[in-house]
Amino acid sequence: MFERFGDLPLHVLVIHLAVVLLPASALVAIVFAVMPRWRRLLRWPTLLLGIGSAVVAFVAKESGEAFVAAKPALAQLVREHEERGDLLFWYSIGFAFITILGALWLTGRSALASGRGARTGARRPVELVVSAGLVVMSVLMLWQTVRTGDAGARAVWEGTFSS
Repeated sequence: MFERFGDLPLHVLVIHLAVVLLPASALVAIVFAVMPRWRRLLRWPTLLLGIGSAVVAFVAKESGEAFVAAKPALAQLVREHEERGDLLFWYSIGFAFITILGALWLTGRSALASGRGARTGARRPVELVVSAGLVVMSVLMLWQTVRTGDAGARAVWEGTFSS
């Protein structure tokens, strides 16, 4: 199921989506966490991007494993990339979880729906914890995406071209 798309290995296609979607999701989540005024606007995009990131990371992981299974000679070459990709997948699961919490806990009812106006006063401790969790998971996912992509690129290109 995760081996090929047409004549190309699926992993080669999916990683390009992961390299764009995961960092974009993380940046949107950071804005969602630190800009309370934008939360109503970013609630659904943050939630969908968070869940989408986990799905894309899963497909990238599974298609990468299928790619290596089809070409066992690559196993040693991509070992570091594979380990980092596995960790990135788990970060994306945590990220999806915290975006779901953020969508539930940080937006509340709108001023129009409640009829009471916008919330005022200090942010509750739960909001601070969820916001901090969003920022931490976003940074972890950004960093791990870069590390995983770098390991994969080095596995593919190192020694291929002379400088």
